[in-house]
Amino acid sequence: MGTQHTYRVIVRGTWDGLTDEARDRLLAEVDDHGLAGMRFTPEGSLTYDAALKHFSYRFTVVSEAADGEEMAAAIAEDRAESALRELGHGYRALKSTVTDMDTMKVNHKSRRS
Repeated sequence: MGTQHTYRVIVRGTWDGLTDEARDRLLAEVDDHGLAGMRFTPEGSLTYDAALKHFSYRFTVVSEAADGEEMAAAIAEDRAESALRELGHGYRALKSTVTDMDTMKVNHKSRRS
């Protein structure tokens, strides 16, 4: 087994073909899926607003470093698609942004006395 990296992946998409029931359910839960609910988790954190035009999922993906960011994006998109299908929500145009947390440079500000 090779080295594993932790990736943070944001999967963005557009709601499409929502039924009246799905729309009502999303609107009833909109307060639970706003900016305050944004978290990176393996299960994914769904965020959207009352306009019901776009949404995003935030995932933490652990995979082989050799597979790279493309694999992390594919895993996250698959998780998003599965979750949306399970909820019965229509969507289209998924796009991902990936950050490799193991190679991310952190700038520490020095303390000045």
